[in-house]
Amino acid sequence: MGDGIIMAPSPSNQEYIRDVAEIDLQEYKDIENIAFYQVAANSGSGLSMESERSLRIHICIDQNGVNFLLEFLHHLVDSKESYRGVTNLLFHGIEWQPEAIQLLCSYLGPGSNVKQAEFQKNVFSTKSAVALVPLSEMLQRNNTLKAVVLNDCRIGAAGATLLASALAKNRSVEEFQVWEDSMGSKGAEELSKMIEVNYMLKLLIILDNNSIPAAPLISAVLARNRRVEVHIWGRSRDTRGGMNNCKIVEFLPETGNMRIYSNINSTGLQRVACALAWNTTVTTLDMTGVPLKSRWTKELREVLDRNRSLKVVKLTKCCLRDKAVVYIAAGLFKNKYLESLTLDGNHFGGVGLEHLLCPLSTFSPLQTQANSTLKVLSFGGERTNIGRYGVAAILQMLETNQSLIQLSICDDASLRSSDVVNIFTTLQRNATIRILSFRGCKGVEGEAVLQTIMNTLQVNPWIEEIDLHETPLHVAGKTGQIYEKLGQNGSLVLPNDLLDLPLSAPTCCRVVLCGQELAGKSMLCSSMNQCMNSMNLPRMDARKTLKTPVEQMPFTDENKMNSIFDGNTKLTMCNLGGNEGSSALHDFMFVVLGGPSFFMIVSSLVGKPATKYPKGIDEIEWELIYWLRFLISNYRRRVSHSFRPCVTIVLTHYDKVSHLPEGLQPIASVVQRLREDFQSHAEIYPTVFAVDSRSLVSVSKLTHHLRKTTKTITQQVPQVYEVCNDLIKVLHDWRLKNNRAVIRWAEFCEICQLNIPVLRLRSRRDNVEKVDTRRRAVARSLHTLGEIVFFEELGLLVMNCEWFCRDVLSQLATLKSIKTESSGGFVHKEELEKILQEKLRNQIPRSNWRTGASLQASDIINILLELELCYEQDPGNPHTLLLLPAILGENKGGAEKWQLTMPECRFVGRRLECEDTHMLLTSDFFPRLQVRLHNKIMCLGQQEAVYILEKNLIYTVINGVHVKVELGMKFGSSIDVLACSGRNITDMVRLLHKFVIPAILNLSPNMTFKESILRPDCVKYLIPRRFRATQQLPLKKIKQILLSLPAESIYDYQHTWSAVESNRRLILRSGSDHARDLLSDDDFHEVLHRRYYDLQFLATELAVTPDNLQQPETIPEADVVDPSILGIARGVEMVLQRLKIIEQGIRDLKEEIASLRYYEYHLVTELHRKMDYVMNYSIQLEDRKVPQMFYLVSLDNRSRKLVTRILPGMRSLRVHMLCEFRREMHVVEDQIGCDLIQVDNQAVQSLLPYMSKFMKLLTFALKIGAHFIVGMGEMIPDLSREVVHLLDSSAMYSASAASVGALGAAVMYGRARNSGANDMGEDMKAARQWLVDFLRGQGVLTGMDIAQRFGLWRVRYRDDGHIGWVCRKHITARGDEVFELPL
Repeated sequence: MGDGIIMAPSPSNQEYIRDVAEIDLQEYKDIENIAFYQVAANSGSGLSMESERSLRIHICIDQNGVNFLLEFLHHLVDSKESYRGVTNLLFHGIEWQPEAIQLLCSYLGPGSNVKQAEFQKNVFSTKSAVALVPLSEMLQRNNTLKAVVLNDCRIGAAGATLLASALAKNRSVEEFQVWEDSMGSKGAEELSKMIEVNYMLKLLIILDNNSIPAAPLISAVLARNRRVEVHIWGRSRDTRGGMNNCKIVEFLPETGNMRIYSNINSTGLQRVACALAWNTTVTTLDMTGVPLKSRWTKELREVLDRNRSLKVVKLTKCCLRDKAVVYIAAGLFKNKYLESLTLDGNHFGGVGLEHLLCPLSTFSPLQTQANSTLKVLSFGGERTNIGRYGVAAILQMLETNQSLIQLSICDDASLRSSDVVNIFTTLQRNATIRILSFRGCKGVEGEAVLQTIMNTLQVNPWIEEIDLHETPLHVAGKTGQIYEKLGQNGSLVLPNDLLDLPLSAPTCCRVVLCGQELAGKSMLCSSMNQCMNSMNLPRMDARKTLKTPVEQMPFTDENKMNSIFDGNTKLTMCNLGGNEGSSALHDFMFVVLGGPSFFMIVSSLVGKPATKYPKGIDEIEWELIYWLRFLISNYRRRVSHSFRPCVTIVLTHYDKVSHLPEGLQPIASVVQRLREDFQSHAEIYPTVFAVDSRSLVSVSKLTHHLRKTTKTITQQVPQVYEVCNDLIKVLHDWRLKNNRAVIRWAEFCEICQLNIPVLRLRSRRDNVEKVDTRRRAVARSLHTLGEIVFFEELGLLVMNCEWFCRDVLSQLATLKSIKTESSGGFVHKEELEKILQEKLRNQIPRSNWRTGASLQASDIINILLELELCYEQDPGNPHTLLLLPAILGENKGGAEKWQLTMPECRFVGRRLECEDTHMLLTSDFFPRLQVRLHNKIMCLGQQEAVYILEKNLIYTVINGVHVKVELGMKFGSSIDVLACSGRNITDMVRLLHKFVIPAILNLSPNMTFKESILRPDCVKYLIPRRFRATQQLPLKKIKQILLSLPAESIYDYQHTWSAVESNRRLILRSGSDHARDLLSDDDFHEVLHRRYYDLQFLATELAVTPDNLQQPETIPEADVVDPSILGIARGVEMVLQRLKIIEQGIRDLKEEIASLRYYEYHLVTELHRKMDYVMNYSIQLEDRKVPQMFYLVSLDNRSRKLVTRILPGMRSLRVHMLCEFRREMHVVEDQIGCDLIQVDNQAVQSLLPYMSKFMKLLTFALKIGAHFIVGMGEMIPDLSREVVHLLDSSAMYSASAASVGALGAAVMYGRARNSGANDMGEDMKAARQWLVDFLRGQGVLTGMDIAQRFGLWRVRYRDDGHIGWVCRKHITARGDEVFELPL
């Protein structure tokens, strides 16, 4: 009150000025504070200086009737300019007259600098309202006054009304105080209206004799969000019967705290609550000690529904009962801003507490926590009865709440020790609570409570404080170790290395039962489960009694788990098969899982279980082949090629065909043939089990085989973290207890924290990231083992993969009738979520919904997006359209024609086919390709991109090129890629190899594809796939054909296509296409570059010099030539340089071919010259009594195949001889040859120095088209592979294991020049001796024997006298060049 006016006692040497006329204006020019005091008449009027800036004036009416107040006010008004420094006025005990009021108002009018006016115990005449009218009018006009204080002035309701009307229009007053008054409800209402329109007021202090003004004033402040500091006081009767001042309401806008103390009636409290609903200034509401009724809490519910700024509510000792707390709980459901709620010391019980904790709890994984912002909650009290319902609510809240940080239960006497034990046990799984308080709770006592608290702190390091003061445990002095453990949980710990986890063999294995529908897999699984769990296997005489119990066995949770424990090894039974629609989702199991697996292919021996007609052998064989290819194709996705899947074949319903006379022998033969065919891909058990799935006796041997094999498998697979084996048992028990198959990452972390010490956070200051990394590594390992499916990006863990595929993903197969958009079969994401959610809720009766209660429809969509089984049209948009390729219908002919109309279109077709015939493209392959290719094309940012999908079909436009991708036949292994555009062939092929083909290859990195060229007319007319089998040409084959042609024939080579007919109807005529039109420029250049490389290498081997290139074709015998193909190295550098210049100067294919033809001509000439010379090189050969050129072929499958690798012990080979006619050597048709039963070490040692060189020369001759050995080319299986092998020097001169076949012609070649003639002679001698010994052993002793066996006769050339062995055709046709010698 009047803080700006500080009146000090008058100095003794200061005299009062009695007359206004005596005032020296110059002396008072710095005055800031003036205080007017009403004194007795005998004291006299006057003024004096209280301080340098304060003036004290005593007022009274003297004996002459002069009013000093009027005189001084006149003085102030007349000398206003001299008193411009005055800012504070104080009037104490003044009895105001109308004239004085007018003078004061004149002084406070325009030009005044007064900031504060305080009136203490003033009397505004008997008609105060009339006296205050001028003052009110002055306040309306004043724009400098900041504070108005009225202390004990008794203005009443009328005065308050006048001042309120003035302040409503005033825009300068910031502080308004009324002390010791009684304004009543009317005055309070007027002041509240003033507050509603006055936004300048900063401080409001009211001390009224009644508490009535409190509610209207504070309500107005709250309703209009005024940032006004409010202090409202009233009077209350104390215990002695006297009246004391007491505060009613306090509001501090700086902190947002509002405290209501007492003395507001229930109506006023409701008014305050209503004002809080839309308030934005109050953050803390403290009503401690205010008795409240349920009607007020009903209003508080609306406040909690609407208010967005209220953070703290304190309702301690407010006499709240259950009904009142129910209203508060209802408000918490919608409130998203309240952080702290204090309700201790009230009278509610367990029912109220149950409602209070409901919005803080979840009761189903489908449900989300209603209130996730409340951080602090306090309740309890001596009169609070929590009861069993309250304890259950507390446990549920602690188990499921994810937001509460501080929980306080104070001074409670209703909780028992067992309740406290349950509370702390539940806290072991709570990672959010940081502060606990059980202050004064009587139930915190006993060793059980102490031990439970210690166990909780052992696994939950996040609890920072536990307040146990005034509890029996604290009184007994037993809380020391608790606080010590709390300190340890907050201390630093030594870091753990992620790699220090020990390894061991896995203790789990998946048993996958593959088979068609109604094959008896489920019954077989149940029987093996019963047989595995029985202590003793049933005896044979128990067949009749043990045949039917499996059928009558009740369906329990354990059966649904499909898990069997064989000792410590967990066997998870997976039923794979069923309807076709879910096959793509069954493939998903293999995509995401790996680990030890044991496969059973289950095939029924009858067509249907209800019939007795047996299946045909062909049908059973088809089933076995399909499932073997299926398993191999999927197994290779995740498992190394060094591990082969273990497969056992089981035939069910044997009891229905056991009477057949032929038995199972035909099936056994089929299985043996399949074992031989698939031996390099799968380990098929030789014994076929024929069982009756209903009989435990029948499946006992199969069960024994299962136990034995799974133990072997777990020992052979790579080791895993030892902690994974511990988690396998923990997770299994957790599933049985909670009956859930899907959990979130936080729940998995909780399981690790509670049960696995090495995965536990040891302290709050432990490295959380490292522990999380370790947990994720273990989760990924469990994922690899097939125990869980871990979607790391989504934070989801599927604990039962079979359930997930069977009862969740299989629901997608039923969505084919869903309403789709006209633009390509898209569906609205929101609509799909609703349908999936409904389907998940209404699954088949045997499936428990709570099993996957954590799974939402949005989670399924996110999983499909991650697995590339669907895609979004507009990623990031919650209302986007989705497309699921798995639900697309069959092709109805909507894209049978190219959507391109141009006069000159070119067509390109490529087929990608698995090289390994034991593998196939699984059902999930093409849907994922559709998604991946879409995502890849959309990244190009093309406007209005075309991308049309149908089942097994993609039609898209990429950079102006129309592309169709078609899947092969059902269970096939090929994909056709067709393209149409006005661009050239090269551009289209490049585009396919940039976008489409890499997407196909990347989806199956472990599968090798071979690329073939489709006939352009098939692409142009879109001939159906079933007719394209004969209209494809392997890309590798045509390249080999071009490499084998002479240079002048490459550019003009044409490939001839056969006609396409169906039911004697011509679909496509036969025709031909140039190779240059089938291959791109890149492929054609590759062929030419390979030819250049071969010629370059051959030039080095033949030692061609620049002089050789200009010499005539016939070279005289006099020129001495080293018979070694590595000799004559002079001038090679010039030849190589010429090759590089030619290669760099290529600008056109024809120019390149012309250069190639020129160079090839001279190299072929040199090749023939060296061949002729070596053929006639004589080292102890004695007139060529035996032929020199021979080779080996294998006798497998009745086909002649050149042997390219020879090893000791090889069998079933045959030796053949070549016709050696000069420059026209060839294979002799219908030659009998000699059988080589077995290759021994001596043969390999004798012929090894010459084999690789002959094969090398032969290969290059065939590749450049020399054809010096006609008929040999088609017998070489893979020339490109052989040349790579031959060019490796280590392979050329290593041991026999690295050598290549094609024995013979060893005498043609010698060592390098520096090896010397002696070494060559020794090599020739050894080879010659082996050949002679071999022929002698075969009974070939004379020339006649050679003619009979090999069709060769010994002749002499007429021009040079050389001897050779030639065929009868050459003798007849070239009789003028040779003559026959005696045999």
